[in-house]
Amino acid sequence: MAKVDVYNIEGAVTGQIELSDDIFGIEPNEHCMHTMILNRLANARQGTSSAKTRSEVSGGGKKPYRQKGTGRARQGSTRSAQHVGGGIIFGPKPRSYSFTVPKKVRRLAMKSAFSTKVANSDLIVLDDLSFEKIKTKEMIRVLGNLNVDKTALIVLGGKNANVELSARNLGGIKTAFVNTINVYDILKHDKLVITRDAVEKVQEVYV
Repeated sequence: MAKVDVYNIEGAVTGQIELSDDIFGIEPNEHCMHTMILNRLANARQGTSSAKTRSEVSGGGKKPYRQKGTGRARQGSTRSAQHVGGGIIFGPKPRSYSFTVPKKVRRLAMKSAFSTKVANSDLIVLDDLSFEKIKTKEMIRVLGNLNVDKTALIVLGGKNANVELSARNLGGIKTAFVNTINVYDILKHDKLVITRDAVEKVQEVYV
């Protein structure tokens, strides 16, 4: 099992924690991670775009001109696709872009995302993270102590309103729980800041 340092909110090392190699030390499967990112983006699409076909646009009931004798191509309606104001051929219709991913692929993708963060030294384990009151400046101070100068995903072991609200107005900083984290958010953020109790819960869930 790999060991990583555990920090307090002052940025000092207070100990170490063993990480399961089955979760934090596997060879990342890029295909599974890519599939989960596509799934996340596809599920977020509204799919509400719509265009009218020639049967749905108004007008066009009368034949524009007689069939023969004009020297022009025959036309049955001014609402055909080649006319201005006509319908659209094979235009978009409301649909769902969502698709499901097998459970084994989801689990492997999550483990691959965790392992990627560990391999790149982008995983920071906190002994505890809690504030007495909502204070954005306090969150900025903690992140500065941890040398987090870019985007970060903060994973908490349980509900903590003060921490969540303290980080809410910080650009590039997002809070999540063990049961709400996903591959997209883990890989999107530069750093993964996770509390010790959250690590233990992750290892219980994905063991």
